[in-house]
Parts: sequence; structure tokens; C-alpha cells
Amino acid sequence: MTDTARADQPGEIALPHVTPGSIVVGHDGSPHADIALGEALDLAQRLDVAVAVVRTWSIDTAPSGSIVKDGYVASYQEISETVRAELEKQTAPLARSHPRVAIEYFGILGRPADVLIRLSHEALMLVIGRRGLGGFAGLLVGSVSTHCVHRAACPTLVVPTQR
Repeated sequence: MTDTARADQPGEIALPHVTPGSIVVGHDGSPHADIALGEALDLAQRLDVAVAVVRTWSIDTAPSGSIVKDGYVASYQEISETVRAELEKQTAPLARSHPRVAIEYFGILGRPADVLIRLSHEALMLVIGRRGLGGFAGLLVGSVSTHCVHRAACPTLVVPTQR
């Protein structure tokens, strides 16, 4: 990790710092996440603040081919960079529609709600879509939006599936 990474608790994976006062938005690659990102970018443009776009990953959700490369197991940092690059590429059309907004992209190992809640301590606002790629597993453990609304350290906007 970079020297700007931090771990809040012993044993936690260190998170990078987002720009303080930025809007943090979770993006899992779903159409609902694109709607939430569009809303976050619109708000950021009106408020003249930066946006931090975050995609979490796990061993199960890491991009194909990112864990084992050229016969060796990639580091967390290498996989996170692959996730970050994929996120930036997938959201490029939305980013281009808001050229005045400073955007940071993060690929972070961890559970979505936990990561977003930890990042909310530095954020002006947390923006998430109402539905994502969670499917049945999301029903069993509760939705990311529910966890974030109840535990985030900043105002949280849950964007409905239709703008």
C-alpha cells in the first residue's frame, strides 16, 4: 500500500485516503451503480467537490486473470490496480460527461458496506445505488445500502433505480 493508506483496526486491510470532503460513490458494475454515479457526478459538479469512485473486490469477484499472472500470484496491490483500471474504463463515458469534476478511482479488497462505511469518515456524502449485483447473497446478509444508511459517518444518498 501507499504511505497514505491507513488501517482503522489491527488486522484490517489499509484503505487509501480519499480527498477529504469528496463525494464517495460505490460502483459494482451494475446499471444501478451507473445511475448512482451519474447522480454523484451531478451533485459534485454543483457543489464543486471531487468524487471518489470505489469498487471493492474479493477472491471470488476479482477480474478474470488478475489473481494469477505469468505463473505467479498477484499481490493485493496488483489486483486492486486491475480492479481500479477496469472501473475507470467502465465509467469513462459518465466521467467524460462531467469534465469539471475531479474523479479518483479505487479498487479495494473488502466487503462493499464495510469499505464504504470506513471511507465515509472522510466524505462529504456517500452515494450508492438501491440495487446492485448482490443477488440472493445480498438478501441473506442485508443490502449494502441498508448497512451504509445505518452506519455511515456522513449523509448517505441511496439513489433509486430510476432517476
